[in-house]
Amino acid sequence: MPLRDHKTTPKRPVFLDLRRIHFPPSAIASIAHRVTGILMILAMLPATWLFALSLSGPAGFTRAGDLLTGLPARMAGLLLALALAHHLFAGIRYLLLDVDIGISRITARRSALLVMGVGVIAGVGLWLGLWA
Repeated sequence: MPLRDHKTTPKRPVFLDLRRIHFPPSAIASIAHRVTGILMILAMLPATWLFALSLSGPAGFTRAGDLLTGLPARMAGLLLALALAHHLFAGIRYLLLDVDIGISRITARRSALLVMGVGVIAGVGLWLGLWA
């Protein structure tokens, strides 16, 4: 059986280690925008259930209030506040990019970093305003 040289052997798939790939800030902001959108859609199910529970009567209102004051609900509230803030600011950024504002590489990088920073600050501020 003749040996094959390296020029004729087919390329094999390469294992991509995603932890070693360096994503630019614009890519991170884009992925986070998609994830936060999905998270907010999924959060509508328990929010609707809690709303219906609170409208079922005084006992349901008290139960919904008790559920919202626990530590898991506070952490979920923080996560949702961060998601809402990031999604809002990233959405504004994408609208500006659609009209060719901030389209250069340096400006896009800075705006992505700004969106992520302001999103965290606004999200924590919103959460503190609601639960503190």
